Amino acid sequence: MADTAETDAFVAFERVQKSYDGENLVVKDLNLSMPKGEFLTMLGPSGSGKTTCLMMLAGFETATYGEIKLDGVSINNIPPHKRGIGMVFQNYALFPHMTVAENLSFPLEVRKIGKSEREAKVKRALDMVQMGAFGGRRPAQMSGGQQQRIALARALVFEPELVLMDEPLGALDKQLRETLQFEITNLAHELGITVVYVTHDQTEALTMSDRVAVFDDGRIQQLAPPDELYEKPQNSFVAQFIGENNTLEGTVTKISGNHCEVRLDNGELIDALPVNVSAEGERTRVSIRPERVEFNKDRLQEGAHLLKAEVLEFIYMGDIFRTRLRVAGNEDFIIKTRNAPDQVRLEPGQQIEIGWLPEDCRALDAI
Repeated sequence: MADTAETDAFVAFERVQKSYDGENLVVKDLNLSMPKGEFLTMLGPSGSGKTTCLMMLAGFETATYGEIKLDGVSINNIPPHKRGIGMVFQNYALFPHMTVAENLSFPLEVRKIGKSEREAKVKRALDMVQMGAFGGRRPAQMSGGQQQRIALARALVFEPELVLMDEPLGALDKQLRETLQFEITNLAHELGITVVYVTHDQTEALTMSDRVAVFDDGRIQQLAPPDELYEKPQNSFVAQFIGENNTLEGTVTKISGNHCEVRLDNGELIDALPVNVSAEGERTRVSIRPERVEFNKDRLQEGAHLLKAEVLEFIYMGDIFRTRLRVAGNEDFIIKTRNAPDQVRLEPGQQIEIGWLPEDCRALDAI
């Protein structure tokens, strides 16, 4: 989804900063706008600022500086319960002494909605998450996955235009997590609601989102659709944080338009795409995804530099083969190949040559 002009933004952070002690900023000059109906994920390691941004949007934290707008109106001074925002937490936060139906009815009672309308809305929300038969149960009588569905239904019951989710699937097992990822995404798109989702799970972010904002050190390092984030990382942090990534250290020796030459620290030369390097003599860390590395010469395009590699370890993973190599002094260089009938299984100790297309090798900042 393309960047949206500020005037069309449904959610907007404008020069937002947050400090807890008056000295150190946990969120630094955040500018972010998203249109109605977008599913945006804030992704990043612990302490990167993503949850603080979500809490400021919800109203549980106040911005130290800057403005947060919802549908063009500043909400900085509006209390949480008047923002009309649905919230889903990792720990469900259901009232244990209430039945499921009572839990869902509570946000409607707070909004002074009449009994018959409340009952209709509760039924609709439970049906949405396939929990229509559970209205009379207490939270303790249900599994974690069922409780999370109820928490989701409670966030949707008053039909908010914006729903915030903070690591909602973190406590669930892998299979259930994947099922709910799919259900939440489908539900959000069907209902046309705007979702801001926080996670540190990159796979979750890539599979669920229209766009992902990668946070580190209180700043958005890159904001892009999932495929662009994976294929075209703009700096070394994003390349390392999203998916598996091979890196080689070197120095830029030549740069011309969308092509540069890098002399690796072991003396070998490779071609790369200059992403955030701008001058000869500059240090760089080049980034290559494991599935873009070829050892079959028939599949290599003419002009690609070949590098010698030694096979250190072969790992069978079912659908793919994962092979660890020593390349230009790096002993953790990984290649991934599909488990096809004609695929070669490399053996430890083998000496091979590898290569890649220059556009798949990105010259990024040296950390």
